[in-house]
Amino acid sequence: MERATEGATGPASAPAAGGSPRLDLAKTAPKVFRALIGFDTAAREGLDPALVELIQIRASHLNHCAYCLHLHTNDARRAGESEDRLHMVPVWREARHFFTDRERAALALTEAVTLVADGGVPEDVYARAAEVFDDRELAHVLALILTINTWNRVALATAKVAGTDPR
Repeated sequence: MERATEGATGPASAPAAGGSPRLDLAKTAPKVFRALIGFDTAAREGLDPALVELIQIRASHLNHCAYCLHLHTNDARRAGESEDRLHMVPVWREARHFFTDRERAALALTEAVTLVADGGVPEDVYARAAEVFDDRELAHVLALILTINTWNRVALATAKVAGTDPR
């Protein structure tokens, strides 16, 4: 399923704090936007949809992206995710029993890659992910982490407003 709504057109962009409205990437650079959609679609291929949403939710927390956080928590709910687990994502280390080994490894890797400037990706975090995911899965998990970080930056840079996604 294509994620064309991630940077949807319409009322999702607002003026930046004290500024004028921001550009709509989908309209202004449609080829770039379609490439991001293709990257996102390819990244999630073969991954468990619940894992996909957990990764996207955690990265969106870390990046303070309200637009994407709203979008992906709603997607997760529609896919059957429990409110308990959604509430525990920011504190997953303290609520380990809510998440599988694979989910915990993916959440740790999501944090390390999202916050890469804070010290790189620690060897133990990468090694743990490599233990629970085969090479193909790990490549897709990494690609998904990269795509959600890109979407977060698009939403933040273009001042997307949480709750305005047409879905």
